[in-house]
Amino acid sequence: MVVNLLVTAVVIIICVVSNKVSNKIGMPVLFAFILLGMFFGSDGPIQIYFDDYVFAEQVCSIALIFIMFYGGFGTKWEEAKPVANKAMLLSSLGTIMTAGLVGIFCNLVLGISFLEGLLIGAVVSSTDAASVFSILRSKRLNLRDNTASLLEIESGSNDPFAYMLTIIVLSLMGGGSSFSEFAYLIFSQIVYGAVFGIVLAVVTVHFFKKIRLTSSGFYSIFVLAIALISYAGPSLMDGNGYLSAYITGIILGNSKIQDKAELVHFFDGITGLMQILLFFLLGLLSFPSHLPQVALLALAISLFLTFVARPLVVFAILTPFHSTKGQKLLVSWAGMRGAASIVFAIMAVIHPITMNHDIFHIVFFIVLFSILIQGTLLPYVAKKLDMTDNDIDVMSTFNDYMDELPVQFLQLSIPGDYPWVHQRVKDILLPPDSFLLLIVRGAENIIPNGETEILGEDILILSGKSPKKINGLSLYETKVKKETRWYDKKIADVTLGDERIVLIKRGESVVIPNGGTVLQENDILVFTEVI
Repeated sequence: MVVNLLVTAVVIIICVVSNKVSNKIGMPVLFAFILLGMFFGSDGPIQIYFDDYVFAEQVCSIALIFIMFYGGFGTKWEEAKPVANKAMLLSSLGTIMTAGLVGIFCNLVLGISFLEGLLIGAVVSSTDAASVFSILRSKRLNLRDNTASLLEIESGSNDPFAYMLTIIVLSLMGGGSSFSEFAYLIFSQIVYGAVFGIVLAVVTVHFFKKIRLTSSGFYSIFVLAIALISYAGPSLMDGNGYLSAYITGIILGNSKIQDKAELVHFFDGITGLMQILLFFLLGLLSFPSHLPQVALLALAISLFLTFVARPLVVFAILTPFHSTKGQKLLVSWAGMRGAASIVFAIMAVIHPITMNHDIFHIVFFIVLFSILIQGTLLPYVAKKLDMTDNDIDVMSTFNDYMDELPVQFLQLSIPGDYPWVHQRVKDILLPPDSFLLLIVRGAENIIPNGETEILGEDILILSGKSPKKINGLSLYETKVKKETRWYDKKIADVTLGDERIVLIKRGESVVIPNGGTVLQENDILVFTEVI
């Protein structure tokens, strides 16, 4: 056991270090994780024999839960909303069309039986969220026309549809199911998965607003359990657990909940570990000596998928939305296959049906081709298509709160005999580089101006750096950009819900807002919200 722990630790360290190396040579880091697994695997120099598909499927399915959940949690809906319709059509109809085209190609051109070809099509029909997110982040691909958000939503939400197609085709190949049973399977997959995810997320947000846990670490543990429930709950009812996990994640990630910054860091680490585990395990499970036997078949499918099926689907769906040619070509190229496809292939291998082809290594080859060729060349293709824009920050499309500037807050309780009592705000000397944001007077929250008088027992909230809860308040900052809903609007015309703008930093000056204040680009808004 000690040796196994040591080997595991060494593998994780090598994977983390390879992240830096792969960025320097331009190779996607997830590809490096797969190569490392192959290096340690049965045909590699280390020769750890591993062919337990059942165990691998269980472990990889758990890893996919967190990747799907955090894919939703990390997607900023404000940025994604303009392209949500296009993205959802790509992830649903586009996935179905891709599976059908690949299935027809396998049958008519490669001579594979129709159902087995359709199974291959279903397994490789979804783009990989982990690969897309990793490349967008690591290469800082600042894409125009909301293309980054389009790719994020599509890749984050299409795995559930590929999973559903895989289940359906496997059922067809198993035989014995009636039309009504298939209809119910489709209904249960979509409806149970979606409804469960929505209800669970709403209940969780309500719980966070009503209940305070004793430690910030418990919030991360609690949400970890929610992520697991989001998958397990609908799965017990034949619902789509991956769809539920994604929906739960996207609702929680775009809600104002306690300790969200800590949750982001926690799940960023967990998801990174899951990606290492998943891709390494898939590499370990493979037998590179089997790849030459399927190389020609898999290469033909890869070329058809990359240069025919994916572009046909993307152009068919995005053309009615008047997407630019550059966006359609880039989205076509960015349709990378990844871990989910291999996991679904493992599901097919352990399913009690007879297949005439080595579907695992066929799909494994397709994924290697996709990540290496498409992933490596994606930044180059984006630049050649003139789809990059340095005035856009791709990180703002993720819910990592990169544009919510770190703010810390100082709470001062003013005794009745303190010198500031009965002084006006403009007459007191505040600490350097600090601003008086709020005065809490009993049950009243007062937004001060220069003439506001300070009274005994007042609680003053001063700004410093990094969000912190104070007396049931959530205070945070965010920057106004042209694409945000606040830009060039009066505060009175902006729907804020329970939030209030208590202060605006505009360049070197500080603006105390009122209903007529017009929000300008690069304004830094300080919000308060009762939680």
